[in-house]
Formats: sequence, structure tokens, C-alpha cells
Amino acid sequence: MDASSRAALVVARERLEELTRDPSGLLEKAKDRLTGQARATESGEQLALAEELFAVARLLEAQPSLRRALSDPSGKPEERAALAQRLFGERLSPVALDLVQVSVRQRWSRPLDLVEAAMTLATEAALDAADLRGELDGVEDELFRFGRIVTGDRELSRVLSDRTASAQGKTELLDRLLSGRVSPVTELLLRNVLTGSHAGTAGVAIERLSEVASRRRGQSVARVTTAVPLTPSQEQRLVDVLSRLYRRTIGLQVTVDPAIVGGLVVQVGDEVIDGSIAHRLEAARRQLAG
Repeated sequence: MDASSRAALVVARERLEELTRDPSGLLEKAKDRLTGQARATESGEQLALAEELFAVARLLEAQPSLRRALSDPSGKPEERAALAQRLFGERLSPVALDLVQVSVRQRWSRPLDLVEAAMTLATEAALDAADLRGELDGVEDELFRFGRIVTGDRELSRVLSDRTASAQGKTELLDRLLSGRVSPVTELLLRNVLTGSHAGTAGVAIERLSEVASRRRGQSVARVTTAVPLTPSQEQRLVDVLSRLYRRTIGLQVTVDPAIVGGLVVQVGDEVIDGSIAHRLEAARRQLAG
């Protein structure tokens, strides 16, 4: 996103927090007050809001003329908000409609940024639901593990990454793979993100979702590849070392891959620390060949 779209997204996200969180703005306090059925109701409302916002994103993605009209910088913000009212007033809940109207009042660098904003708001609402359900850690883990499954299966990755494939076909495939096996939040996120026509490579899209969930937990993600499973004490030592190195809290996502022979490969953001034996052997081979 360009600067104007980034600023617009900040406004929309702030409005989401105003509408869905308690007056202090601290979700933890809300969670402390909610028990049993009350918490289930609250999380259900958040999940329903996420579903509505994903539906708006899908509609805008499918109808270029509509997203252009709702993001047209030559029109007045209130005119765009009034158009949103006419289109969605009887279809959306008051909270979802408010968010859509706040979004269309902003200035977007390009119409597709409005689609991305709706997707972002929907994702945030879904993760709010996971937090209220006490499932945020589990959702992050499920996203990571499903991402490993997809990247490890060439045919599955091809199908889910194919932008020309039927969204309905992808949805049915994901339902077979996920139904009853993951949290409703995880299922909602994957179904909506992977069936969009602009989803891109499936593995990358899932990785981004996992990173968003990790940031919601106040952590950065270290993707660790190891030849053998790490013990809990080894994982904790690695967390401590990486947290000191990067000066922030680090969470691990560990993949076991015997192909690296031994050692570790650690990726934090764009930085890769390759301490695998396979890497060292390849470096030695190149030195000898040179």
C-alpha cells in the first residue's frame, strides 16, 4: 500500500477497536469480565463480524466497478458513505456497516486497497474472536501446521494457488480438509483468504496469516528447521537467545527436516541464519571445487 492507503487503513483499524473492544481498549479486561455463555456470545459476535467483512471483501473483489465507485477520490467522502448505506444498509449488522462506511470515507491509492482493507479488518475481527475464546495460540499453531502441509504437497499447493480455479471448488476442498479438525476461527480465515482471486501462492498467504496471529500475541516469529525434534528445554534456550539477539519476544515455529542432516536453520523475517550441517558441507564442497 502507498502512504495514503496505509493511513486510511490505520483509521479503519482504529474504528474496529472502538466498536468491538471495551471502553479502556484492553481486550484482556473484557476477557476477565466474561465467563461461560457471555464469552461464547461475545466471541460469536466477533466471528459473525469477521464473516460479514470477508463477504464485503469478496463482493468488492468480484465487482471492479463497485470498488472503484466506493474508492473514487473525485467523489465526496459522504457520498461514498451514502452509497455504502444504500448497498449494504439492509444486509450488514450496524457494526459491519459502520466499518464499511468509515473505510469508504478514506482516501485509497487504488481501488484494490479497499479490498485488502476489508480483508485486514475481517482477519483482525476473527483473531479477536480467537482471543476471547482463549484459542489464539492454537489458531497460530494450526495455521502454521496447515501451511507446512500445503507447502509439502505440490499438488495441493498448485490447486490452492491457482487463481483461475473455482472458488467453490477450493471451498469444498478446504471443507474436506479442515472441517472438525481445526478451530472455527482457523477454518474461517483459511477458507476466505485462500479462495480469493488475488490470494497468490497459498503457502505465502498462510504464512502471512500465521505471522499476523503471532503479532497479536505480541511476538515475532522465528521459523526453525531442525533435523531432529527439539526438547522443550532446547526450545526455551533458543527462544532466550533469539529474544536477546533481536531485542523482542520471539515465538518458535519448528519444522523437522532430516535433509539438513544436523544443526538449525532459523528465519526471522527476511533474515536467515543457516547453521545446518548440509549448508556447511555444501560450502566446503564449493571451496574444494574452487
